[in-house]
Amino acid sequence: MTLELYVAYVAATLIVLAVPGPTIMLVVSYALSQGRKSAAASVMGVGLGDATAAIVSLMGLGAVLATSATAFAVLKWIGAAYLVWLGIKMWRSRPAALGPHEVDDVPAKKIFWHAYVVTALNPKGIVFFMAFLPHFIAPQAAVPPQLVLLGSTFVVLGILNAAIYALAAAAIGTKLRSPSLMRLVNRIGGGFLISAAAMTATIQRSSS
Repeated sequence: MTLELYVAYVAATLIVLAVPGPTIMLVVSYALSQGRKSAAASVMGVGLGDATAAIVSLMGLGAVLATSATAFAVLKWIGAAYLVWLGIKMWRSRPAALGPHEVDDVPAKKIFWHAYVVTALNPKGIVFFMAFLPHFIAPQAAVPPQLVLLGSTFVVLGILNAAIYALAAAAIGTKLRSPSLMRLVNRIGGGFLISAAAMTATIQRSSS
């Protein structure tokens, strides 16, 4: 693989990642309500979820999802239902009065697994790897090492992208302290997640 081809892949990946999807909406929702302490857990969950999607894709499931409407639909609706459940739960939460340094805590472990499940269960993410990576493979070189490099690069860039969104949202969330404002934040976050579910549900079985 030439340096020019790899740089082109990095640029294309950054453009794709910059567009917020269900995963970023989840990260932003937690960062708004939980602050910077949620960033590490959610970003790690995103990273592991991306890695899972990449590995599963490279093992061939991406090809199955690209050709099987049933398999694609099952993952799509499981992911959408999970996001709706998270969104409703966040919307209905009732924050107590907050002091200067108090936050209605959600365990980091729970944030991590929520981010992981939403990322790993996004069927378009799995199909994406199968459709996107081959465009940047140098045919004259061994393919497996290139797939490992491209997949690993995507995971690293995905982690950095999620971290930027999380820290930016947390910077806003730390300025909101009253129960009424926190309730509004929770409802905005819940709305983000339900919107993400709608996005997931309308994903078409396409590699484009």
